[in-house]
Amino acid sequence: MTMIDRDLSTAHASPSWPAMALSSPNDSSSRSVSETVNGSHSFTIKGYTLVKGMGAGKYMSSDTFTVGGYDWAIYFYPDGKNPEDSSMYVSVFIALASDGTDVRALFELTLLDQSGKGKHKVHSHFDRALESGPYTLKYRGSMWGYKRFFRRSALETSDFLKDDCLSMHCTVGVVRTRVEGPRLFSIPIPPTDMGQSFKELLDSGIGSDIVFEVGEETFKAHKLVLAARSPVFRAQFFGLIGDPNMEKVEVKDVEPPVFKAMLQFIYSDLLPNVHELTGSISMCTSTILVQHLLAAADCYGLDRLKILCEAKLCEELTADTAATTLALAEQHNCAQLKAACLRYVATPGHLGAVMKSEGYHHLEETCPALLSDMLEAVAVVDEDPNLVCKKRTSSSNIGMNIVADGIDLNGRRMRRRV
Repeated sequence: MTMIDRDLSTAHASPSWPAMALSSPNDSSSRSVSETVNGSHSFTIKGYTLVKGMGAGKYMSSDTFTVGGYDWAIYFYPDGKNPEDSSMYVSVFIALASDGTDVRALFELTLLDQSGKGKHKVHSHFDRALESGPYTLKYRGSMWGYKRFFRRSALETSDFLKDDCLSMHCTVGVVRTRVEGPRLFSIPIPPTDMGQSFKELLDSGIGSDIVFEVGEETFKAHKLVLAARSPVFRAQFFGLIGDPNMEKVEVKDVEPPVFKAMLQFIYSDLLPNVHELTGSISMCTSTILVQHLLAAADCYGLDRLKILCEAKLCEELTADTAATTLALAEQHNCAQLKAACLRYVATPGHLGAVMKSEGYHHLEETCPALLSDMLEAVAVVDEDPNLVCKKRTSSSNIGMNIVADGIDLNGRRMRRRV
């Protein structure tokens, strides 16, 4: 059984060739890249007791296997390689089995523990520093290995020998070096337009097979697209109790601009322009929509949208929004956003302004445990302004339906819902 793979983890070079402006037509540059081409081979010796006594220097050979353009073989010496050891040790070597000169390689020999305990005997060049670099095999027949690989008496009473069989695994990493120069010609690749194409599909309604009724507005969509992006929609349309023939869904507790923004994300994988959705340039209106969008993302299992909303709310933190955003972060388990809110509140001069906001008064009534988090964050910063506020694990997770600052998405004053 042979497995060949290309291992670039040992490459001694940077990722891609940078674009460079040459100072004159006579200037040039290049780089040398060294890497390993790795391959593995498993070798089983069945009937170990029958090969004992064949004599020192005589071996059992595996089939040849190819790594890095060279053939290799594993040699197992049941009576040892050297006569002077009086057959007290078994020897194991990896041999270059094809023509080659000064082939540089890394090796790993593993004698497998067959008891299931996983206590294999491993000799490896990989994952450790080599003082003299990789091993060099001068010509065909050159070998690397161990004359005294294992004391035979110990081997025959160990878990490495089972049902008169030994199993070993060998990995060879052939060092290859190449020289690269700058690419003189290239064809530019445009960025992906998949998201834009799907958004156009959403906007056109072509092929839609589901209609969402959200408030007084309706939205057409495609079940397969929704199911591919959201586990909630997948269960609703194609789950065990889902209905793939459903043609209409009434959506409650989500306002039309929020649902439209969520659909646009599902199709484009981008956070929509909230100012275009609301028709307002107000930062307050933008924050309110994103807060509602985060809640919807959490409800429909859209993890990426949820993180995008967290990042947007973090950018738009103000004294007026910090308290409501903190409550939202607590409700929807947004640890990073919660930490950002606490850091904002703890910043010298911010706490007083936050406490005057309408959101803070609502926080007092609904999430008193968060007030303790805020005070602790302020206390930590007062002790050492360079310290990042600590996380509390005792904060309660109280379900809320927040309408930030008492304003709906259309800018109307509303009574706060709890």
